Amino acid sequence: MADFSTGLRISSSGLSAQRMRMNTISSNIANINTTRTPEGGPYRRKDVVFEAMPEARNFGELVTMPPNDNFQRVQVTDVNVDQDAVDLRYEPDHADANEQGYVAYPKINLMEEMANMIQATRSYEANVSAIQASKDMALGALEIGR
Repeated sequence: MADFSTGLRISSSGLSAQRMRMNTISSNIANINTTRTPEGGPYRRKDVVFEAMPEARNFGELVTMPPNDNFQRVQVTDVNVDQDAVDLRYEPDHADANEQGYVAYPKINLMEEMANMIQATRSYEANVSAIQASKDMALGALEIGR
């Protein structure tokens, strides 16, 4: 059975996941021209992986939850690092050029990252709206109880 706090926990998990996604996208955009990192080589594009998880406060709730009553929350389970995506550009005077004069840049598409940022922002806003709607319903229920 869902209560007021279940909806808030589910929406807040979405807020946290989308915030991490926006931070990752921001990092990709900020490092679009980074040719050298502390790990060596150019910056590598990162992408978060989400997974739906059952909403239960403890293991007992998870075990006793009816199959059709499994509310879900979202969780970031991994951050994928794209190891193969580099863009070689011929710049023989660049400090990071190899013996042939090529510099390895991150293969990051700015338009794709901006579209992903807009999508993450819209998802974040949807979770904020869901929290606000839950709050409004709870306040409405309190008003009825007067």
